[in-house]
Amino acid sequence: MVIKGKGSGRDRSDRYDKTRINEDITSETVRLVGESGEPVIIATTEALALAREKELDLVEVSANQELPVVKIIDYSKYKFDQIKKAKEAKKKQKVIHVKEIKMRPAIDDNDFTHKVNRAKGFLEKGDKVKFTLMFRGREMVHPELGFEVMAKIQDVLQEIAVVEKKPSQEGRNITMFMAPATAASQR
Repeated sequence: MVIKGKGSGRDRSDRYDKTRINEDITSETVRLVGESGEPVIIATTEALALAREKELDLVEVSANQELPVVKIIDYSKYKFDQIKKAKEAKKKQKVIHVKEIKMRPAIDDNDFTHKVNRAKGFLEKGDKVKFTLMFRGREMVHPELGFEVMAKIQDVLQEIAVVEKKPSQEGRNITMFMAPATAASQR
């Protein structure tokens, strides 16, 4: 059930909306921006009367100043435009995922090639890749073998990726992050 406010055209489900309209504007004077674009300092009651006369809403556009800036517009259309702008901004965002590839220090050449090719695919799509090299049992005695595998990965992928975080040992794992070369050059 939707309960409408006093002629505001805004329902109670908009409780997270911080835009004040009509009687919600508490300031005694406001800066009214008209169709000409020139702001006029006017009493809130006068501005509200003008809005009612035109059968529109008095909408607070900016409240960060001593005098809030208001406009006489249709609130529902204003709200629709705000949502539309937010959706357009969201469409233009690029989400970067971090893909993880796990391997062992004694990896076979075919397995290595397969894993590196998978990483190439991820990097070409624009994703970051986290390489995790896991040690088991007595393999921990020779961590240099793990660092050699990481260096080999860097050599193979140097044309399409850059190392974002150098290989580092954390317990029984060595991790390294790589990002697409194009994304790194845009920063």
